[in-house]
Amino acid sequence: MIKIVFFAALREQLACAELSLNAEGVKTVGDVKQRLSDKNSQWQQTFSKASLLSAVNHDMVDDSHLVKSGDEVAFFPPVTGG
Repeated sequence: MIKIVFFAALREQLACAELSLNAEGVKTVGDVKQRLSDKNSQWQQTFSKASLLSAVNHDMVDDSHLVKSGDEVAFFPPVTGG
C-alpha cells in the first residue's frame, strides 16, 4: 500500500486528508495521480494541473519519480509567500 496525503487548500478541496492506495501496477507519481483521477471523477481536474506539487517520503519529486509499497506520497498546491 502507498499512503497518500493531501495538504493545505488541497485537503479542503478534495474533502480528504489521506488515503491508502494499492501499489499494484503503480510505478510512478504520475501513475498515482492517474489512479486517483480514475478513482474519483471529481478529482480529475485537480490532478491534471501542472502546478500541483508532489513529494515522496518528504522529498520533492516530479511525476516520473518511482514509488513503491510503503512510500508516502504527498500532494499540495503551489506555495506562495513573500
